[in-house]
Amino acid sequence: MVVHIVMLKLKDENKQVNIQKIKNELDSLPQKISVLKSIEVGVDFMQSTRSFDLSLYAIFDTKEDLAIYDTHPEHLKVVSFIKEVAIESKAVDYMLDK
Repeated sequence: MVVHIVMLKLKDENKQVNIQKIKNELDSLPQKISVLKSIEVGVDFMQSTRSFDLSLYAIFDTKEDLAIYDTHPEHLKVVSFIKEVAIESKAVDYMLDK
Protein backbone atom coordinates (compact mmCIF):
# COMPACT_ATOMS: atom_id res chain seq x y z
CA MET A 1 0.00 0.00 0.00
CA VAL A 2 1.02 3.60 -0.62
CA VAL A 3 0.47 6.43 1.86
CA HIS A 4 0.21 10.03 0.64
CA ILE A 5 0.36 12.79 3.28
CA VAL A 6 0.02 16.52 2.59
CA MET A 7 0.05 19.44 5.02
CA LEU A 8 -1.23 22.88 4.02
CA LYS A 9 -0.75 26.35 5.45
CA LEU A 10 -3.31 28.82 4.11
CA LYS A 11 -3.39 32.56 3.63
CA ASP A 12 -5.17 34.45 6.44
CA GLU A 13 -7.80 35.90 4.09
CA ASN A 14 -11.00 33.79 4.37
CA LYS A 15 -8.93 31.07 6.06
CA GLN A 16 -11.74 29.25 7.88
CA VAL A 17 -14.03 29.25 4.84
CA ASN A 18 -11.21 28.00 2.62
CA ILE A 19 -10.23 25.27 5.09
CA GLN A 20 -13.80 23.97 5.12
CA LYS A 21 -14.08 24.13 1.33
CA ILE A 22 -10.84 22.18 0.88
CA LYS A 23 -11.88 19.62 3.49
CA ASN A 24 -15.27 19.09 1.84
CA GLU A 25 -13.75 18.75 -1.63
CA LEU A 26 -11.06 16.31 -0.48
CA ASP A 27 -13.58 14.25 1.51
CA SER A 28 -15.68 13.83 -1.66
CA LEU A 29 -12.82 12.45 -3.79
CA PRO A 30 -13.16 8.72 -2.90
CA GLN A 31 -16.60 8.72 -4.55
CA LYS A 32 -15.09 10.27 -7.69
CA ILE A 33 -11.68 8.55 -7.96
CA SER A 34 -11.82 4.76 -7.68
CA VAL A 35 -8.08 4.27 -7.04
CA LEU A 36 -8.30 6.39 -3.86
CA LYS A 37 -8.95 3.73 -1.23
CA SER A 38 -9.41 6.12 1.69
CA ILE A 39 -8.70 9.67 2.74
CA GLU A 40 -8.65 11.35 6.12
CA VAL A 41 -8.65 15.15 6.25
CA GLY A 42 -7.82 16.86 9.53
CA VAL A 43 -8.08 20.49 10.56
CA ASP A 44 -5.51 21.75 13.08
CA PHE A 45 -6.91 22.95 16.41
CA MET A 46 -3.63 23.96 18.11
CA GLN A 47 -2.95 26.95 15.85
CA SER A 48 0.61 27.24 17.09
CA THR A 49 3.32 29.02 15.13
CA ARG A 50 4.65 25.68 13.84
CA SER A 51 1.21 24.28 12.93
CA PHE A 52 -0.12 23.75 9.47
CA ASP A 53 -3.82 24.43 8.98
CA LEU A 54 -4.94 21.19 7.36
CA SER A 55 -3.56 17.77 6.56
CA LEU A 56 -4.63 14.81 4.50
CA TYR A 57 -3.74 11.16 4.78
CA ALA A 58 -4.64 9.07 1.73
CA ILE A 59 -4.20 5.38 0.93
CA PHE A 60 -3.63 3.77 -2.48
CA ASP A 61 -2.90 0.20 -3.49
CA THR A 62 0.06 1.06 -5.76
CA LYS A 63 2.36 3.86 -6.88
CA GLU A 64 0.56 3.72 -10.23
CA ASP A 65 -2.75 4.40 -8.49
CA LEU A 66 -1.20 7.43 -6.78
CA ALA A 67 -0.06 8.67 -10.22
CA ILE A 68 -3.60 8.25 -11.57
CA TYR A 69 -4.98 10.22 -8.62
CA ASP A 70 -2.34 12.89 -9.06
CA THR A 71 -3.49 13.64 -12.63
CA HIS A 72 -7.23 12.94 -12.21
CA PRO A 73 -9.39 15.94 -13.23
CA GLU A 74 -11.36 15.91 -9.95
CA HIS A 75 -8.13 16.02 -7.93
CA LEU A 76 -6.71 18.74 -10.16
CA LYS A 77 -9.77 20.93 -9.45
CA VAL A 78 -9.02 20.79 -5.73
CA VAL A 79 -5.30 21.37 -6.34
CA SER A 80 -6.11 24.44 -8.41
CA PHE A 81 -8.11 25.98 -5.56
CA ILE A 82 -5.45 25.03 -3.01
CA LYS A 83 -2.80 26.83 -5.09
CA GLU A 84 -4.92 29.99 -4.93
CA VAL A 85 -5.31 29.99 -1.15
CA ALA A 86 -2.23 28.22 0.25
CA ILE A 87 1.06 29.83 1.18
CA GLU A 88 2.90 26.58 1.89
CA SER A 89 2.53 22.85 1.47
CA LYS A 90 4.57 19.80 2.42
CA ALA A 91 4.09 16.24 1.25
CA VAL A 92 5.45 12.76 1.80
CA ASP A 93 4.66 9.54 -0.05
CA TYR A 94 5.80 6.15 1.17
CA MET A 95 5.19 2.43 0.91
CA LEU A 96 3.44 0.82 3.86
CA ASP A 97 4.84 -2.62 4.68
CA LYS A 98 1.84 -4.84 5.40
